[in-house]
Amino acid sequence: MAYLKTKEGWVVVDSEFPEQAQHLIDALKKTDDKPFPLLINTHHHGDHTSGNIAFKGLAGHVVAHENSLKNQKAVAEKAKTEDKQLYPDITFTDSWKQKVGGESIRAYYFGPGHTDGDGLIHFENANVLHMGDLMSNRRYPNVDKSAGASVKNWIVALDKTLSTFDNKTIFVFGHAFDPEKITGGKEDIKAFKDYLEKLLVFVGGEVKAGKSKEEVLKATAIPGVTEWQGDGIIRSLQAAYDEITTGK
Repeated sequence: MAYLKTKEGWVVVDSEFPEQAQHLIDALKKTDDKPFPLLINTHHHGDHTSGNIAFKGLAGHVVAHENSLKNQKAVAEKAKTEDKQLYPDITFTDSWKQKVGGESIRAYYFGPGHTDGDGLIHFENANVLHMGDLMSNRRYPNVDKSAGASVKNWIVALDKTLSTFDNKTIFVFGHAFDPEKITGGKEDIKAFKDYLEKLLVFVGGEVKAGKSKEEVLKATAIPGVTEWQGDGIIRSLQAAYDEITTGK
C-alpha cells in the first residue's frame, strides 16, 4: 500500500485485504479526517484489490488498467465473490493522469508482465513510482499466465521503466523477500530484469537440449542468479517453459 495526503484528501494505491484496508483507513482518519478521492489498483490480484470493499462509500473513484478490471471480474465470478468486490469505475489503456491537491498522479501501462493489466503509478512531484508486482525484490515472482502474463514483455516493461523515470525516483515494490526492502532504486530493477533474462536463457537452453517440462521444473536455481530467494521458483520455470514452447 502507498498513500498520499493532500488538501483534497487521501489517495491510496492498492488495498491489500479487507482487514488491512480497514486498519489503514482508520489510521489515516485519525491522522486527518479527510475524504478519499482516489483509490488506485496496480493490478487485480486479491492481495492488492480484495481490500477495495473497505473503501465502499469512501473512495470517490477507483482507478485501474482496463485489463485489471476484466481480470478482477473474471476471478470474482469464478469464485462467486462478486458481492465482496469494489470494482474500478475509471479505467485506462496506455496512460491516465489526474491532479489531486498539489500532486499530479500519472499511470503508465507498458504491456503484459506479471499480468496483462499492470499499471505503474507515478506521483510526479514527489517522484515516487508504485510498481505493484511488476517488481519483486529478491523474491521469486508470480507469473500469472492465466491473466495474460509475459516473461518476455516483462523485461521490455522493466526497460521502459528504467528509461522513463530518472535516477532520483523512489520505486515502491509489490513484493520483497526482505519485507523491509519494499522501496529501492534502479539497481534493484536492473537486478530483477537480469533474473528474468537469465530465466529465459536457462529454460530455453533446457528446451533445446530436449528436456521435458518435468525435468525443467526440478531446477532449484537459475545459473548466474544468486540473490533471488523464496519458494516460488517453480512458477517462474513453468511460465518460461510454457512461453518458450508455445510462443504465448
